[in-house]
Parts: sequence; C-alpha cells; structure tokens
Amino acid sequence: MRIILMGPPGAGKGTQAKVVAEHFGVPAISTGDIFRFNVSEGTELGVKAKQYMDAGEYVPDEITNLMVRNRIDESDAEPGFLLDGYPRTLSQVEELDGMIKFTGHELDAVVVLTVDSEELVQRLLARAETDGRSDDTEDVIRRRQEVYAEQTEPLIDVYRDRNLLIEVDGMGEVDEVTKRIFDALDDVRES
Repeated sequence: MRIILMGPPGAGKGTQAKVVAEHFGVPAISTGDIFRFNVSEGTELGVKAKQYMDAGEYVPDEITNLMVRNRIDESDAEPGFLLDGYPRTLSQVEELDGMIKFTGHELDAVVVLTVDSEELVQRLLARAETDGRSDDTEDVIRRRQEVYAEQTEPLIDVYRDRNLLIEVDGMGEVDEVTKRIFDALDDVRES
C-alpha cells in the first residue's frame, strides 16, 4: 500500500500513521519526525528547518523533496509506504508524482483526517505542555493552521479529482479514528 495521510497540524496524523503503517507492513515516513531529529541533533538541515518551524512556516520544498526522495528509495519502502506530512504543496504533489512514477507504482489512497479547528488548537497546546515542544505556542499553532489552509487544503481537491481521497472524521478516541481509517481503506482494497 502507498498511502498519504493528510490533515491539519494536531489532527492525529502521527499517532495514526504508526498504527496504519504497521498494519500494512510499510514504513511510516514523517517529515515532521525527520525535521525534529535534525533539530535535536543540531545538523545543518536542522538549524535551517528550525527557523521555519519556529515561525510556523513550512520548510522549503527543495529540502523536503530531497529528504522524501531519499527515504522512499530505501529498501523497506519497496513494498509501500505511508507518508505523513508530505506532500504539503502543489509543487510537492508534482515532485511526488515523479518519484512514484519512477518506481513504476501508483498511490493507493489519500486519507484526510478532519478535525474542528478549535479542537486542534487545544490538542496542540496540551501536547506542547506534555512533550515540551517549544514550537507549539498558540500564535504558531494558529499560523500553522493558516498555512495549512492556504497551501495544503488545495491538495485535497487534486486527490479528490484523481478519485484517491478518503475523508475520515478525526474526532474521538484514537481507537475509534483508527477503526474508521481501516474501514475506509478496506473499501479501497476491495474495489
């Protein structure tokens, strides 16, 4: 399975990505995790990425695209992958299309988690306290929502037009959301 998991910051993508990827036996590839690792290690990429992340902005496409290309070229991604946090822009969609076409495969589904925007803010503020994430201030969280609406929401229509989009209610307990995702993906596999 080759799946993209989308949704605004705080929708639960990271939590669901691990479970869904494990279920299908494919790696969960999260650009957010890769960025945070580089920031914590103080790498050159991490220093650059941190400037954008702290401002609530997206890390530039050229850095992100190269990182994703390198990751999906690894052997564990041969049977498939789950992308969490990529693509985020229309140009990244085009880049990903080229990456996948080069491998001779196709995307199976794009799952979008939908969550109330005020619920997202509260989730992220709570996460900031429990995880000690300095990039999760209320101003930055709200800015991330604006950036998502401007740059990433248009991708939903692209994937809807390609008949790949599955919208899943991201509200409720983690297990409930996971079941909704599996039910929706089972429908895709059967069709």
